[in-house]
Amino acid sequence: MAEKKIMLGNEAIARGAYEAGVKVSAAYPGTPSTEISENIVKYDEIYAEWSPNEKVAMEVAIGASISGVRAMASMKHVGVNVASDPLYTASYTGVGGGLVLVAADDPGLYSSQNEQDTRCVARAAQVPVLEPSDSQEAKDFVKFAYAMSEKYDTPVIVRTTTRLSHSQGTVVLEKREEIPDKPYERNISKFVMMPAMAKGRHVYVEERMRAMAEDGCGFPVNRAEYKDTSIGFITSGIPYQYVREVFPDASVLKLGLVHPLPRKMIEEFASKVDKLYIFEELEPVIEEQVKSWGIPAFGKDIFTRQGEYSANMLRRVLLPETAQKQQQPAEVPARPPILCPGCPHRSVFSVLKKLKIHAAGDIGCYTLGAVAPLGVIDTTICMGASISSLHGMEKAKGKEYVKNWVAVIGDSTFMHTGVNSLMNTVYNQGTGTVIIVDNSTTGMTGHQDHAATGKTLKGESVPAISIYHFCKAIGIEHVVEVNAFDLPLLEKVIKEETARDEVSVIITKSPCVLLKGNVFPDVCVPVPEKCKKCGACLKPGCPALTKKEDGSIAIDITMCNGCGLCMQLCPFEAITKEPKSC
Repeated sequence: MAEKKIMLGNEAIARGAYEAGVKVSAAYPGTPSTEISENIVKYDEIYAEWSPNEKVAMEVAIGASISGVRAMASMKHVGVNVASDPLYTASYTGVGGGLVLVAADDPGLYSSQNEQDTRCVARAAQVPVLEPSDSQEAKDFVKFAYAMSEKYDTPVIVRTTTRLSHSQGTVVLEKREEIPDKPYERNISKFVMMPAMAKGRHVYVEERMRAMAEDGCGFPVNRAEYKDTSIGFITSGIPYQYVREVFPDASVLKLGLVHPLPRKMIEEFASKVDKLYIFEELEPVIEEQVKSWGIPAFGKDIFTRQGEYSANMLRRVLLPETAQKQQQPAEVPARPPILCPGCPHRSVFSVLKKLKIHAAGDIGCYTLGAVAPLGVIDTTICMGASISSLHGMEKAKGKEYVKNWVAVIGDSTFMHTGVNSLMNTVYNQGTGTVIIVDNSTTGMTGHQDHAATGKTLKGESVPAISIYHFCKAIGIEHVVEVNAFDLPLLEKVIKEETARDEVSVIITKSPCVLLKGNVFPDVCVPVPEKCKKCGACLKPGCPALTKKEDGSIAIDITMCNGCGLCMQLCPFEAITKEPKSC
């Protein structure tokens, strides 16, 4: 009897890669895709790495494919933007061994700066897209993607969403398929994309997409479920589950291949139902094409383009009377994101706020420095943009303008694309201070290693790239390392560096408080008789500190990590440290 296991969607994707005979996996961590690589690395048969960014990860996978083995790159939707340069060209070159890109979209913006729909990128790149609806399909579709990739000589995108990535379902486990390496043959007309070769490959791409659209009518990932033909739905992915929950007796065309669309199959389905709805999250990718074929359907005219879909949303739109009778779920108290107790970023931001310095921000935990009570981060655009945007401000407004600004970027984000931005500032003789908040990990996505931590995805110890020496090597004279919790020194250094008429770098080196192995022997405790109720300790917003009714403070020792920030901010020595009791 086949073994079954309950798996996250991401875990099932990793299992699919294993069973499909994948030999190389490359990724950059990003919610909701991170757990794919964290599960792939458990299979010794697959080489798995954290790459410094998604572009590099895509190129690693392409290189492995060209050499003749099955390869995978995985990333979140905004990472696909970073990887789009090699992806668009890989569409032209095709593959050697099967090549799959797993792209995890984030409808509802649970952990992202936009709701980009990867299907739109795939249409522009002319790359096919498969979209599973549960964990079993997540595994199966990955395996089907490799067969497709090699049959049609194309990279294939497997698109997931946050709901699929982080939901669990039963998966039937199968044995790994050992795929023989394809022998490498030099073929410059296929793999060297200079204009003359690319023109020929473009013709091939168009023919390939036409063939897949035609063949897709018979693909097992597409299926028509005919029941009550008075109402029909075209849907895919997680929204399929909502349709089946709310309309169990409706006819449904469940698309696993969402690009290119199987036109003949769709036309046949539409002809057999009286009223047709297209139920897809985010952009009207399916709807626009279906309507362009002259097929009447309801879509974004009644369903939103924003946010994550749900069964309740479907009820509200199509069954309002039923929805009103349903018991309304209890309202969950708001739980805004906040920096952890003892986070070194809070210390840095408290100094910047005191000095009334604006910060161009980046992608990471430190983006929370934008909200009260810290209120220091003024901009957040994309990975690495803090340094580049600060440079743009300086070129627009002059050197004096940016003396009241800094760029704030984390160590992992700096290795991702911040290095390029900093090189640009140096090369173009910019002015400005960059603060690299080095907490020795990729904190926001769950503590993954990177090139400056000295550990690989497999946990192997390797030489760590020195951010300090890198900055010196590209010609920055003033590079200062400082403990984030040394407030007097940090304030002094920030004042000195922001006053310069050249680019300078401050590296605040203090590890993330949640890193394994971090030991905090002390906790901060109030000294009530010395407290003047001034509130200075509360200004950075540490969640371990609360204000009592009489205006004095209380410290939750179960939350406190003993960083001492509040103690340093108190002018009356009304907070001290004590050893933890256990």
